[in-house]
Amino acid sequence: MILRELMIKAQARLRAAQIENPGRDVRKLAAAALGVPSERLTLMSESAASAEQVTHFESLVSQRLARKPVARILGHREFWGRDFEISADVLDPRGDTETIVLEALKTPAKRLLDLGTGSGVLAITLLAEWPEAQAVASDISNAALAIAKKNAAAHEVAGRAEFCCSDWLDAISGQFDLIVSNPPYIAESELPGLSADVTLYDPKIALSPGKDGLAAYRKIVRDAKNHLVLGGRLIVEIGASQAIEVQKIFTQTGYLGVACRQDLGGRDRVVTAQVAN
Repeated sequence: MILRELMIKAQARLRAAQIENPGRDVRKLAAAALGVPSERLTLMSESAASAEQVTHFESLVSQRLARKPVARILGHREFWGRDFEISADVLDPRGDTETIVLEALKTPAKRLLDLGTGSGVLAITLLAEWPEAQAVASDISNAALAIAKKNAAAHEVAGRAEFCCSDWLDAISGQFDLIVSNPPYIAESELPGLSADVTLYDPKIALSPGKDGLAAYRKIVRDAKNHLVLGGRLIVEIGASQAIEVQKIFTQTGYLGVACRQDLGGRDRVVTAQVAN
């Protein structure tokens, strides 16, 4: 079958299933099926796909019709211009989380801690941007840490990264200039309202701390004070409606310079603060 016709039919199927951005998804899946960069698809549009390529492509499209995100189908996600392996054991990183990186890069850090690292995107990205920095990346899941270690090796920062299995800061020792975290913050009652792309494929432990969406912040904000140098910063991702509550937790715990930053869509996304210097 001609590639262009194959892609047009697949795009119509995704659109009929009310999947957003069907054209973008089809291009990524077609490129994966053919084993070529997506920018080559236009040049190849009038070429015939082999029977094997058609079968592979249809398999990928069927997975997307089942609401499996493209990044999970392909097994990797781009973050801050770098490619990261993901698996069923880790959260699929979203572009909004890059807001943490934007905020962190405003002040260089020599030693940083990434709590709930998942695939390791935050710790690894910051290590790649700061060639002299050292990092500890922690997660309660050893399976997630295995993925983070693979990503650290792929991006050549493994020699400056330490990985620790910890329930937030319970097993953490030492002091840090910067602590970052994208904790689970969706209340259990809110889970049914999320897209199937999220609820069916992201690990629940990475989405919700349980009944109270603020539980992780209370523990992180309280315990981080004992692991930050004077003037050290704590930066956390938040849900779009949580800015007031999370900032209050910071303020009541004695942090200074508590502020909220928005993502590129103008939604409250990150709360940042520092300990007294």
